[in-house]
Amino acid sequence: MRITSTSCICPVLVCLCFVQRCYGAAHHGSIKVTRNQTKHIEGETEVHHRPKRGWVWNQFFVLEEHMGPDPQYVGKLHSNSDKGDGSVKYILTGEGAGTIFIIDDTTGDIHSTKSLDREQKTHYVLHAQAIDRRTNKPLEPESEFIIKVQDINDNAPKFTDGPYIVTVPEMSEMGTSVLQVTATDADDPTYGNSARVVYSILQGQPYFSVDPKTGVIRTALHNMDREAREHYSVVIQAKDMAGQVGGLSGSTTVNITLTDVNDNPPRFPQKHYQLYVPESAQVGSAVGKIKANDADTGSNADMKYTIINGDGSGVFSISTDKETREGILSLKKPLNYEKKKSYTLNIEGANTHLDFRFSHLGPFKDVTMLKIIVGDVDEPPLFTMPSYIMEVYENAKIGTAVGTVTAQDPDAANSLVRYFIDHNTEEDGYFTIDASTGTIKTAKIFDREETPWYNITVAASELDNTGLVSHVPVGVRILDVNDNPPELAREYDVVVCENAKPGQVIQTITATDKDNSANGARFHFSLDEGLSLNPNFTLRDNEDNTASILTRRRRYSRTTQDTYYLPVLISDGGMPSLSSSSTLTIRVCACERDGRVRTCHAEAFLSSAGLSTGALIAILLCVVILLAMVVLFITLRRSKKEPLIISEEDVRENVVTYDDEGGGEEDTEAFDITALRNPSAAEELKYRRDVRPEVKPAPRHHPSSSLDSIDVQEFIKQRLAEADLDPSVPPYDSLQTYAYEGHRSEAGSISSLDSATTHSDQDYNYLGDWGPEFKKLAELYGEIESERTT
Repeated sequence: MRITSTSCICPVLVCLCFVQRCYGAAHHGSIKVTRNQTKHIEGETEVHHRPKRGWVWNQFFVLEEHMGPDPQYVGKLHSNSDKGDGSVKYILTGEGAGTIFIIDDTTGDIHSTKSLDREQKTHYVLHAQAIDRRTNKPLEPESEFIIKVQDINDNAPKFTDGPYIVTVPEMSEMGTSVLQVTATDADDPTYGNSARVVYSILQGQPYFSVDPKTGVIRTALHNMDREAREHYSVVIQAKDMAGQVGGLSGSTTVNITLTDVNDNPPRFPQKHYQLYVPESAQVGSAVGKIKANDADTGSNADMKYTIINGDGSGVFSISTDKETREGILSLKKPLNYEKKKSYTLNIEGANTHLDFRFSHLGPFKDVTMLKIIVGDVDEPPLFTMPSYIMEVYENAKIGTAVGTVTAQDPDAANSLVRYFIDHNTEEDGYFTIDASTGTIKTAKIFDREETPWYNITVAASELDNTGLVSHVPVGVRILDVNDNPPELAREYDVVVCENAKPGQVIQTITATDKDNSANGARFHFSLDEGLSLNPNFTLRDNEDNTASILTRRRRYSRTTQDTYYLPVLISDGGMPSLSSSSTLTIRVCACERDGRVRTCHAEAFLSSAGLSTGALIAILLCVVILLAMVVLFITLRRSKKEPLIISEEDVRENVVTYDDEGGGEEDTEAFDITALRNPSAAEELKYRRDVRPEVKPAPRHHPSSSLDSIDVQEFIKQRLAEADLDPSVPPYDSLQTYAYEGHRSEAGSISSLDSATTHSDQDYNYLGDWGPEFKKLAELYGEIESERTT
């Protein structure tokens, strides 16, 4: 099979096409395949043979972006078996077959039906096959070939990273590299000049240049000064086709900024300055500013100001404000117009970051002269001291002089001064001051033990100008006077064991004194001399502000005496000396052999039981509560026992409820139940027990025969009728409940309610005939009867 192409576009393709056609005509159907082919033919066995091919090239070419009205011819497939009679059918498969590429199955001509873009797909892989149209059997093996899309210059160069922002130091050498820009072209770089890009500069000359091949931008001038021009906008163009006419181009913008270097020294705008400062200016405050100009920026413009000489270098100081780069002039010492009216300062401003490449442009510093004029101000009086410390004894009389403050007018007029105390706190009311002399006196009696120190503020103003006031703090220390006697440091709980020995130390005591150490540091302890010699205890002064209590005899007894009282006399070392008497309470306790206390009187018992005061209180409270509950219970029980009979004036209903279920023979207190137990017993009239009738009703007689035969229910009805007609009944209802259980059983009653008080002679042997339900009862009564007989 032969593949013929007519798309010989360039001279190389023309030559190749020419060689192809000549070679194919000279060797039609005679080219051999370089590899063995194995093919299965129906009805034949598997054989190895070398089929012949009629083509030399394995690829076609098709132009991209074809815009013609007819499909673009790509090439031709031809088999050696094709005799031109239409018996051979050509089939095309693979990428784009049937959609982009179509084939004439009779002639083998291939056409492209769509406009192709090489930048989207560079080539297509297809397969060609020739079959017998009648038998549909392949005449040759399936062959693979490639259709390459031929590039045309349809893409302009592009700068994907633009626009650019870049910096370069000012004063750089000519040819200093600034930036390299790169443009990309989507066309085929291996075919023609469609992707060969050349760079050029459209805007930015003569300051910058660009390398046409590499795209490197460089400075084109010497010593480009930032202070003259800082920003540049450079436009770079990239053109394909190696810059030839007809090539496509693209451009980008490069914004270049010159960065600052320290190539400008600082300069003061003036060589002489004058500054007015009032003498009332506060020390440490800023009194003026001065600034040297520097055309540089950032750290290259930083500078430091210094006072290099002048008669005011000790009175003034200068510092640098880093934000504004100004020199701040401050006052180191107070000004006095009366002593010095002006000062002269030489101030230097110098850069702190130097670039030695530009040292030939220096020096990078400048000097100016500053004259300071001191202004006269009417000042307040000035105290001779910044503060005063005075002393006065406690208990001093009112009006005692404490001390004197002094102030003078610093102005040349030397006006008179008036003194007064600022009454801002309560402490100011303890003192007064002489307005003319400044003498401070006491206004109250002081107690050092309450307040040992007072702080007041004294003010002074000119007599003619009270608006100018100065203040001074005055501290008054209250000196101590020995006016407090010593006393025991605390309440001592002294214990002596019953088995104590003579000379044994049972307690060490100390004392305190509210006075300071000068009047109370040394204490002397002794027993009261006015009393007789104590035979039980003695006291020893340890001469270190402590004293020891010692026993004087052997053994003490709690049963004989459980408490002793020892008066102790304490005196201080002040002038004059003060003393006080205190009494120690000494308890006698039972102790262990090692000296530990076991019991001390009643408290020891409670303590040994482990009961604290709070526990005892809680126990007593519980006992009181229980007693109160018992009393309350008894009171309630007594209040419930009220008489059943109510006064005749009380006409309320009286409902008597009996919640008894049967109490035997003893249950006869509430009402007479004999009538219910045995109706025949109700022979005579029974009066009500809750009320006493005033008029006795006539006696009622019933025949004995009727009483024996009357029924209980009928008996109750009769009693009810009699009660309704009884004139002695009170005008209220009296409810009596009789637990009537109906007619008696045939077995008779086995209750003992109606039995006599003596033992009955009744025979209970008949209980055994009543059945197994009464077996236990028969045995019980049988035993009782036998015991009675015995």
